[in-house]
Amino acid sequence: MLYLARMFRSGNWREELRGLLALAGPLIVNNLSIAGIHFADAVMAGRLGAETLAAVAVGGSIWFFGFTICLGILMAISPIAARHYGAGNPELIGRYTRQGLYFGLGLAIAIIVAFHQLVGGALDVIGIAPEFKDLTEGYVLAIVWGAPGIFMFLALRFTTEGIGETKPIMYASVSSLFVNVFLNWVFMFGNLGAPALGAVGCGIASAITMWALLLGLGTYMWRSSKYKPLQIFSRVGKLRPETIREILWLGVPIAVMITAEAGLFNAVSVLMGTRGADIAAAHQIAINFAMTTFMIPLALSSAITVRVGHALGAGNPLAARFSGAIGVATCALFMTCSATIMLLFRDTVVLIYTNDPAVSSIAVSLLLAAAIFQIGDGIQIGAAGVLRGYKDTRFPMAINVFSYWVLAFPLAYMAAVTYKVAPVYTWGAFIVGLWVAAVLLSWRFVRLSKAELAG
Repeated sequence: MLYLARMFRSGNWREELRGLLALAGPLIVNNLSIAGIHFADAVMAGRLGAETLAAVAVGGSIWFFGFTICLGILMAISPIAARHYGAGNPELIGRYTRQGLYFGLGLAIAIIVAFHQLVGGALDVIGIAPEFKDLTEGYVLAIVWGAPGIFMFLALRFTTEGIGETKPIMYASVSSLFVNVFLNWVFMFGNLGAPALGAVGCGIASAITMWALLLGLGTYMWRSSKYKPLQIFSRVGKLRPETIREILWLGVPIAVMITAEAGLFNAVSVLMGTRGADIAAAHQIAINFAMTTFMIPLALSSAITVRVGHALGAGNPLAARFSGAIGVATCALFMTCSATIMLLFRDTVVLIYTNDPAVSSIAVSLLLAAAIFQIGDGIQIGAAGVLRGYKDTRFPMAINVFSYWVLAFPLAYMAAVTYKVAPVYTWGAFIVGLWVAAVLLSWRFVRLSKAELAG
């Protein structure tokens, strides 16, 4: 600990921060582009009425639940690639990439079949308001056809992220933002001879965009000399069950960890959908803006994983601990700034989305709650990124399940369903869950990094 303090005093933190931001910069642009897609979906859907906006909100939450499970599993490729890259074993990375591509395709097929069989009945069981239930189902059954494209894209994305080449991810995502907005304009509003499909058109646009992402990044990695040492495309590798098992061993806890958090937000979106179109629309506005600001610490978290993984792969646990400390502090600092903006400019933010006075008043109150949980959200996602770099996934998984589903979800359910109180009280569950996770994940990072140094 004293050595870490000396590194801070010596100015080494500046060098570490520059390295972190150089890696995170393209990922920040990537995540903001993805948030821009969701922002565009929300704004364009809002122009078609509260029912369409609510359908995109609830349908997007259902799709995102399945997506995050697969995202978490495939995210295991990033720390694996980072460790092998830090240890100087690039030829092993391509093997994990190929198996990730095969596995991603298999996951996509399973998701498509499951959604087509279950989504209609699930909406009935949940009790989604009748005025936008059919629109919600149509949106989900359209967007799910993008699953093969996006899951295979993720296998490539986490490979190039793991070796520290993040600019290609940025280029692909920025392009996809423009593609998605254009396709929304075509299919949602009925331009260029296409029918006006509303919420379903939004789902179709998103599905096509997912395939465009795969095509763009795959073409770049196939043609670029930077990836030749990885031998990703040099041959069609056979299916390797042992490699798939390793990805699953590391990835399933990551998936549970991510799904625990994202699942809480999605579950609350669904609960809000039972309260009527105005509340569901207001929730979508507030959560969309909060998730947009979250994209920056989320990108920093991915960069932290790579920095920590490279240091540990090179056999330098002290550098890994220092990288983690700088990363968590950077996430917390940004979210402090974000919380300040939410407190000062809530009304202005809501006006970007809607002029409906009933929806606006609810959304403004929800942004106040969002400002309270911002800093905790930044700390927990930064600490989670550090722990992925250490390949520590099972203990953080237990922390997230406890924080979000043992503590937070029952509070949200009682507020939204049992007592039907004002929506801002439902968002109080986010405050409890995120701050508890922040404290426990930070404690785990301190304990684990100390043990690694001692070892």
